[in-house]
Parts: sequence; structure tokens; C-alpha cells
Amino acid sequence: MPRGIHTDPASFMQRALELARRGEGYVEPNPMVGCVLVRDGVICGEGNHEKFGGPHAEVNAIGSCDDPKGTTAFVTLEPCCHTGKTGPCTKALIDAGVAEVIVATVDPFAEVAGQGIEELKQAALQVTTGLLEAEARELNAPYFKRVRTGMPWVIAKWAMTLDGKIATASGSSKWISNEQSREVVHQVRGRMDAVVVGIGTALADDPLLTSRPPGPRTAWRVVVDEQARLPVDSQLVTTVADAPVAVAVGSDASPHKVEELRSRGVEIISVDGDSHAKQLGALLRGLGQQNFTNVLFEGGSSVLGALFDRGLVDEVHCFVAPKLVGGKAALSPVGGQGVEQMQAAMQVESLKLKQLGGDIYVTGRLGELRE
Repeated sequence: MPRGIHTDPASFMQRALELARRGEGYVEPNPMVGCVLVRDGVICGEGNHEKFGGPHAEVNAIGSCDDPKGTTAFVTLEPCCHTGKTGPCTKALIDAGVAEVIVATVDPFAEVAGQGIEELKQAALQVTTGLLEAEARELNAPYFKRVRTGMPWVIAKWAMTLDGKIATASGSSKWISNEQSREVVHQVRGRMDAVVVGIGTALADDPLLTSRPPGPRTAWRVVVDEQARLPVDSQLVTTVADAPVAVAVGSDASPHKVEELRSRGVEIISVDGDSHAKQLGALLRGLGQQNFTNVLFEGGSSVLGALFDRGLVDEVHCFVAPKLVGGKAALSPVGGQGVEQMQAAMQVESLKLKQLGGDIYVTGRLGELRE
């Protein structure tokens, strides 16, 4: 956004949101935050939270401004008022002499949650909230979910043919999508905290599940493997030094196989539950306890089906290739029980479509009919 004179406050908050997005994949488990300082309709300082443990957006914006005194700060999330890895942003704004703070949305984190706004008001700063709130909440939806529920944001990804198949009847699946689509998958993996597949996919494809080239984050590679069947000579196990590998096992997994995997450096996660869906819920709760914010599930059909049946999916990434394979026995992306009536179908909202060569890349978030 040019630093010319503007009169619409929303334009300044929009710029702050653009800045905030730059932190995607770098700042988690913290939220993405942007801040601009404005004097007389002109941006005179701006910044974003660039990486976890580094200065927050407000501090970076103040540092970029020759004279922040008397300015108005547009901030996408309520300024923090506690000392963590950095000092409180409320104090930084007050000490810099900022006169007014316009906040897009309140921070749900218990140590902030309105207290930052109150502290600014107590210091005689003018504070307003709610400007572009919906956009700010959408930006940090994964952070909001984890703070409020203890569960990470769940993305379900699959590639399928035009007739809705993820493999032929014989199990052949390489490659459905084209090279451009696979490049996008690697980009998505590169900002995840974990990439998860079921043991069926792990055995059939022997995947690496890494992002190539590496992204801002190194995701845990997780296999949902109730019986601990993952071979010790699989690509996942033999590359454990390159990126962490975890296997989620049930209570009846072979102790010998579990110990064999553990001895190779694989993390073992015990998941309770008498069904696939309950075990996946336990896995997600465990990942949430480790402050994982974004988790990508790449299949297979039974894992995705269990996730959708339990209402655990927040976002979908689907790659549709212009291919037809047919076959009644060929797998579709989402197994499980599904819904009985079309009125109960899970609605995908905030839909975005992009052409990647011959493939169509569809993304969206699950709507209110999610159970």
C-alpha cells in the first residue's frame, strides 16, 4: 500500500492484515499480527510479527517510525499485556506516545483477553475495536481454535480424478495430480506443524511427507497406525534424522513392534478409543497440548472419512485432475459413514479455485452444518 494520504481507516487495517499474513508458517504457535502507525492520513511506520520468539508487530512498527508520538496504531489483534518471550506490547505503545489504537479483534488468549485493551485505556489512549474484525478472525482462525478448544486446525487434503477416485481398483495412485499441484502440496506442508497419514497410505505409497524445498516449518510426520505396522525400513523411519516421525498406536499394538520403532528414533503416541474416530480425536488433543496449530491430513480414505464423520475437519484442499479411471471398487477420497440426507451435507465455504496446468485446485472451509 502506498504511503500517500488516505482517509478510509479500513485501508490502514487492510494493510495491517497484509503485513500480518507475512508471518504465516513462521510465528506459530503465536498468531499472525500486523500493525501500521498513521499520522494525518499517512502511514509513518509498519511492521508484523516475523518469527516466533521475535519482536511483535507493534514493536516492529514503532521501530520503523521516526516519531511515533501522537500517531494512531492500527493493529490486527489486541496488543499483548504480559511478558512472554518478549515484553508487553501495551507498554511499548504507551512508552512510544501513541495516541490512539484501533484493534481489529480481541485476543482470546487468557493472559490477554481484553486486558490489553483495558491497560491502554487506563493509560489514557483512545481505543476502538471491531474494524475488519471478520477478516482478522479468519486470518487467525487456527490460532483462535487452538486457544479456545485446545485442538489444532485440521486441513484435509487429497488429489482425485475427475470421477472422484484417489486410486484405481488395483490401488495404483501415482500420480493423479500434476507437478504443479505437487509443488503446491509441498508449500502447504512447509507451513504445517504436522502432516498425518493412515497406515494404509504409508504402506501403499511409502511417502516421505517432507516439504521439498523446505518451508518455514519442519512438520512432524505422523502415521495413524493402531497395530504399529510401519516398517522400520520405510522412508519415514530411515529419514527420522531429517524430520521427526511419530506413530499413533492403539492399546493392543505389539510391544515388540513399538519398541523396535522407538529404538529407531520414532516417537510413539498412545491414542485411546474403541473407534478410529475417537483415536483421531485423542491424537489431535495430544497435538494441541504440544501447541501444534496447523495439522495436515493427507489420507487415506478411511482416515479422512473418520475425520469428517467426527466433524474434526476445518479446511479442505482438493486437487482435481482431468483424468477418468472408473471402477466400482476404486476408492473415493472420503470413506466413513458419511451423511444420510443431502440436507446434512457438510458445506464448504470461502471457496477458492485455481487452475494449475490441467488440474483444478479447490480450497475452502467447513461451514455451519459441520457436526
